[in-house]
Order: sequence, then structure tokens, then C-alpha cells
Amino acid sequence: MGGLLTELGAKLTERWVTALALPGALYLAVAAAAYLLGWDRAWDVGHLVAEITRWAEDPRVDTFGGQAVVFAAVFAGSSAVGLLAQGAGRLVENLWTAADWHRWPPPLRGWTGRWVESRRRRWDLRRREVERARAADGRDGEAAFASAYDRMARLSPERPERPTWTGDRIGAVRTRLDRDHDADLAVLWPHLWLVLPEEARLEVTEARDALSRATGLAAWALLYLPLAVWWYPAVLVCAAVAALARGRTRAATETYATLVEASVRLHAVDLADRVGVRHEGRFDRGLGERLTLRLRASMPPPPGEGSTPAAAADGPGPDGAAP
Repeated sequence: MGGLLTELGAKLTERWVTALALPGALYLAVAAAAYLLGWDRAWDVGHLVAEITRWAEDPRVDTFGGQAVVFAAVFAGSSAVGLLAQGAGRLVENLWTAADWHRWPPPLRGWTGRWVESRRRRWDLRRREVERARAADGRDGEAAFASAYDRMARLSPERPERPTWTGDRIGAVRTRLDRDHDADLAVLWPHLWLVLPEEARLEVTEARDALSRATGLAAWALLYLPLAVWWYPAVLVCAAVAALARGRTRAATETYATLVEASVRLHAVDLADRVGVRHEGRFDRGLGERLTLRLRASMPPPPGEGSTPAAAADGPGPDGAAP
């Protein structure tokens, strides 16, 4: 038991250092450089080294107690900045996925709605280009179709419903499962998660963590931006971190959405076996509908009536009645 706790503590410490302490310490170093250099001496490395040396030679720092205080201050500061970035990362993720943009405050909701409409018009044009390319014959037609489809998918894999590619890529999983299998992802996923094999759950969890880390990197970019008030090269740091965050977010989103969709398609039959829904051995539209009906919560009774739930239905039978 003691060895397990020691290993767990080591893993938590490693994760804390990687996710919070080191990025926070780097941020404090850039902030210190911004404070010491300013706009006038933005690239004066010699002045920066001289100032740091002067600080290090200060009698109050050149003692064990002084060094301990400095270490504690850096430790606390980097942790605080890391926690701030972690919280900002959750906000960035919510904005980037934009699942609830219809409930945003009125001015922002209106601007976002117009942007979504603009994305839809552009997507419709690219969708028509895909159809025209599909109608062409020969190898050139296949190449034109692949190119047109890639341009459409870069804008959105399905007709845009959200203001960002990330949000539309995640939302496309729900759209495809509903279109192909009459399955409601929001209803099926919590139940399916409990019956997934451990390896599959680990893969999905790691992909979800990678998405959170990528959006957290975008939060670091936002934190670097205010430093430009004192030191304009911070804009370059902000731009580099933001570009890296964008690339990682798109890759992590693609991986996460693909794994979620694949998990549903591959293990829906296993879920049907666990909950007693009849099937023919494959995840067809009938099974998707029956699973959704079986697992969806029943309607609350009207006020004043009893709260005894009605019997769960297994979906329509061959003659349209519940079996």
C-alpha cells in the first residue's frame, strides 16, 4: 500500500510540475525580462544579464534564507500563474467548442449568429463544388473530388452549426450518428462509457486530456499578451504560442471526435446486450433507435399525478407496436 501511494504521489508531482510549475516559471522569466528591458532595450541581452547578476549579488539574496525566500516566491508565483492559466484554459475551451453559443449574451450571440450564417453560406458553396467534382469522370475527376472535399472539410466536416471548426468537428459526431443510425449520442454515451473496454476508455481519456492541454496552451498565449505593454517582443511569443495551440487543438479535436464516434459504432451492440435490447448483430438504424428509446429518461409526470414511471419500451416492433 505504501509503495502504491508513493508511486501515485510521484505521478501527481510529475504531472503538477509539467502542467503548472514549469510553464508558470517560464512565464515569470518572460515577465521579468519584460520588466527589466522594456521597450527601449527590448533586445539588449547584455543589460538583462547585468541586471540579473546585480540581483543575485544583493546581500539579502546571497544567503541561505534569502535564497529560500526567492525559491518559495518563484514556486508560489509559478503555481499561481499555472492555476490561472488552467482556469483560463477551461474558458477558452468552452469558447472554442461553443456548444452553448445560443445562450451567450445578446451582443455576442448576435455577432456569433451572423458568423455562423456566413460559414454556412461558404460551406454550401464548397458542398456544391464537391457535387460538381463528383459528377466528373476519370482520374482527374477523382483528384478534383478529393481536393474539393478537403476544402469543404477544412471549413467544417458537416454543415456548420457552431462558429468554430473545433465545435463543428465535435458536433459532427452527433450529427453523423443521428443520420446514419438514428442514435442520440447524448443519451447513449454515458451508458456506453460504462461498458467500453479499459483500453478504449484509456484511449478516449488520453485524447480528451490532449484537447484540454491544447486549449490550455491557448490560454497561455492570452496571458503573454499583456506583457507587450512593457516589452513588445511579448507579441511574438504570444503569436508563436497561439499558432502552436491552434495546430494542437485541431489535431486533438480530430483524434478525440474520431475515437468517440468509433467507440459508439464498434460497441453499440455490446451496449444493447447489456441493456437487453434486441438486435441482429449489427449497429443499424433500428438498433440505434431502440437503444435511444430504451436509455432516454422518461417524461416527468404532470403536476398532481403520480410519479410511477411507465414501462420502458424497446422500440417499435415489426407491426409498429412495442414488443
